[in-house]
Order: sequence, then C-alpha cells, then structure tokens
Amino acid sequence: MTAGEGKIWLNGELLDPERARVSVMDHGMLVGDGVFETVKARHGEPFALTRHLRRLARSAAGLGLPEPDQDALAQGTLEVLAAAPKWPLARIRITFTSGSGPLGSERGADGPTVSIVVAEQKPLPPVAEVVVVPWPRNERGALSGLKTTSYAENALALAHAKERGGGEAIFGNLAGGLCEGTGSNIFVVRGGRLVTPPLSAGCLAGVTRALVLEWYGGEEEDLPLEELHRADEAFLTSTTRDVQPIRAVDGRALPAAPGPITAKAMEVFAARAAELMDP
Repeated sequence: MTAGEGKIWLNGELLDPERARVSVMDHGMLVGDGVFETVKARHGEPFALTRHLRRLARSAAGLGLPEPDQDALAQGTLEVLAAAPKWPLARIRITFTSGSGPLGSERGADGPTVSIVVAEQKPLPPVAEVVVVPWPRNERGALSGLKTTSYAENALALAHAKERGGGEAIFGNLAGGLCEGTGSNIFVVRGGRLVTPPLSAGCLAGVTRALVLEWYGGEEEDLPLEELHRADEAFLTSTTRDVQPIRAVDGRALPAAPGPITAKAMEVFAARAAELMDP
C-alpha cells in the first residue's frame, strides 16, 4: 500500500500509511511471535469476516497470546475498507503480535501490537501447477494448525516451487501423508471420491476448506502423499483462490483441470459465496 490509497488501522487508530509505525523491537519482527488472517473483500465488503476473526482468536490462544477483541477488529476492518479505493477484489491483512519485547524469545509486558492493512488483490490464474517440496510439515509441532507469522518455511517452499515452474508448493507430513500448501488446503478426487486431509494431518483449518465441505461435501481422510500424483482431479482452496483446479503436479498433467467434480465444487462455492458474505 502507498500513501493516498487509504488508511492503516494500528492499535485502534486509523492512520495514514506514512504515520503507521511499529517498533523494531516488536516480537512479530524479531522472532515471528504473532498470528494473522487474510480476508477477502469484494467491492469493499469483507467475506467470511466472522469466521476469520474466530480463527485468529484460536491461533492467538494456541500461542498463549491475549484474546483479540473481535468486535474492535471487525470495526477496524470496516473502517480500513471504507477509507480504501473500492477495488473489485481486495486483500485484508489482520496481524496480531505479542508486541515489543527483549532481544530473545522471552516476551515483553507492553501488550500486543495489532494492525489491519488492505490492498488490491489481482485475480489469480484459473488453474494451478503445484510442486511437492522435500520438507515435511510437523503435524505434532507446537505451531501445527495455527496461522502464525512464522512463515519462513512457507516462503522457502514457495520459492522452491516457483523455481520449478509451480505456483504453489505442497507439503507432506512426517507420517508421509498429504498435508497442505503454503497458503492453501488441497482436495483430491480418486475414483469419484472427493477427499481432503484431516486437520490431524497438520494442515490449517482453512475457512474456504470448511465452506467447501459444508456447501458441497467431501470426506476428510489421511492420504499418502503419492495419491496426489495419481489423482483424477485435484484443487486448492484458500481465501484468495476460492476453488482453484490443479492442472499439473511436479510437471505431470492431471487428466482434467477442472474435472467434473472440481467444476461442480467451483459452481456451488461461487453461488453460495455470492449469496452469503458472512457465512
């Protein structure tokens, strides 16, 4: 975001971008001690904001951070959107860190830092090519299932995928099962069955993932990572992707993108999302 494109909400105050400053001692910067949410907005209206704020609170609790004020964050999100251009599609970033602290892992006592920023979101490609990365997710780790600002592993994995012609990286887990993407969940179709890894596999409880399961259906089941290469169809879900068909895995084309089940899931999701902005 640049000056003139809107405002930034920082610790309850709506500021011009050049006045929004966070201390270099903030633990979100020093040690990645924070959580965040990405929320989509269409023509200035946020989508599934309540679900995102609830997940933010769950992630904060998982890190032992104070409970975010969800009402204040919802109001701050609306204020930031009201001050921004009415882009057809926008990306809202809500970040909640433990605040300023010492030069180590121990937290300080100043309280959290909270920010809300919005920027235009360009449409993503209609199909994705994914690359499976060699580093597994730790489904038993302390951060498993939490949406934290400790994103260096994702940045490394996405760079690895892009170097190999992919637009998203896919992780397995320590058990050798399919897990998730760097910023997406994954669904696989085999023999007419739509399956996605369960949360116990170490994946994030994606908002779009949950809505696809509720609105269209599908099963949660542990899948060997190799099943992705043998899929009849597959797709990614995320806030900015909605339902995005996978065209190729590690350079190997899948039989169809979208296949019939993926196409129906896309249709159902688009129709329901158009009806309900805060499902």
